[in-house]
Amino acid sequence: MSETLHTLAGACQHSEDIKKSRFLAQAAPVQTAGQALAFVRQVGDPAATHNCWAYRIGQDYRFNDDGEPGGTAGRPILQAIEGQAIDRAVVVVTRWYGGIKLGAGGLVRAYGGTAAECLRRAERLPIVAMARLGVHCDFAELALLKARLREFDAELMQETFGADGVELDIQLPALRVEEAQARITDISRGRYSARRLD
Repeated sequence: MSETLHTLAGACQHSEDIKKSRFLAQAAPVQTAGQALAFVRQVGDPAATHNCWAYRIGQDYRFNDDGEPGGTAGRPILQAIEGQAIDRAVVVVTRWYGGIKLGAGGLVRAYGGTAAECLRRAERLPIVAMARLGVHCDFAELALLKARLREFDAELMQETFGADGVELDIQLPALRVEEAQARITDISRGRYSARRLD
């Protein structure tokens, strides 16, 4: 998929009344399945008729119809997430039944449509693919190297001091790896280089 994936900048919600039933979609950015399920428990209303949900985090996804006919709620919510190229997000659509049955097609449109509209209105952030590099450097060059790495939006994950220098584990946007590796080779005048850890 060449399309840039996005995640949500923060939690958001959107509600619609459809044939006397009220549908409330609530969405949030998440990093783990545990966070997604915690959000489902947090925002689900025990007094509501149904709390249907879906999440996608990379290749990991789940959905739940919470008592609605199979395939009419959770899957359409997941399709709304995927249809807008959103990742690392969870959406819960809560329904308060208003007395008029919607039928399978109506449920798919109601759940999927409410979720999609919630996501459409949400503020988004692009997901940047990250890479890890390992670098060994001399004590004398450590300060300069750390300063230069900041120019590549690199984050120091770990530094280990040894008798012959420092081992750095850094994370940076994958698109900047080659540029960072070239800079590290320049700073050390070719004495050491950065190697991929991922």
